[in-house]
Amino acid sequence: MDRFHVAIIMDGNGRWALHRGLPRVAGHRAGAAAVRRVVEAAPDLGIKTLTLYAFSEDNWTRPTREVSALMKLLGRYLMDETDRCLKNGVRLEAIGRRDRLPAPLVAMLEESERKTARCRRLHLRLALDYSSRTAILETARRMRGVVTEESFSEALGPDVDLLIRTSGEQRLSDFLLWECAYAEMVFTPRMWPAFTGEDLAQAVDEFHRRDRRFGRVAAPTDARRTA
Repeated sequence: MDRFHVAIIMDGNGRWALHRGLPRVAGHRAGAAAVRRVVEAAPDLGIKTLTLYAFSEDNWTRPTREVSALMKLLGRYLMDETDRCLKNGVRLEAIGRRDRLPAPLVAMLEESERKTARCRRLHLRLALDYSSRTAILETARRMRGVVTEESFSEALGPDVDLLIRTSGEQRLSDFLLWECAYAEMVFTPRMWPAFTGEDLAQAVDEFHRRDRRFGRVAAPTDARRTA
């Protein structure tokens, strides 16, 4: 597989900061630096699409001060990184709800999407105010006529080949549930702010070593190799 889709649940910002005696927002700032490292490393690893879980629908329940800081950080990221994305051939797209995001942030998102729309080296998707269950329901409501698995998948978004979750947690947390039906999964204890391009490369190497059968029986040579 030459070009594939990697999705990452970026977990552990707050714990990374608290372990260092820092406020949680410091962890989110360090997490933004990790995003840059991973985005820069992804294309050379053969990654075509990279989807990052930046802010979930459930994250609105966090303290108001933390949510406000996250929104400002997202806006700063867009201001700082849009031109870099354009220069490096990275198309930026946001998925999830937009009606609850601050209006200035939505305007910046739309401007970033417009500027980078023709970039082809990497498709970077930021999941903001995102819930997979909500996305599935909304897609089902929009579909008309005869709905097939193929047409539904096309309307919902690309299948995930490799899912990575940092911080040691081992669950999907309402992220790309349909799209991850056959995804390989890698769970790492590394907190997201400490995640590097080398960590991404190791996860991709693990992915390439997996035997992806999609329900089929392994060929005799494969069975002997994996016995």
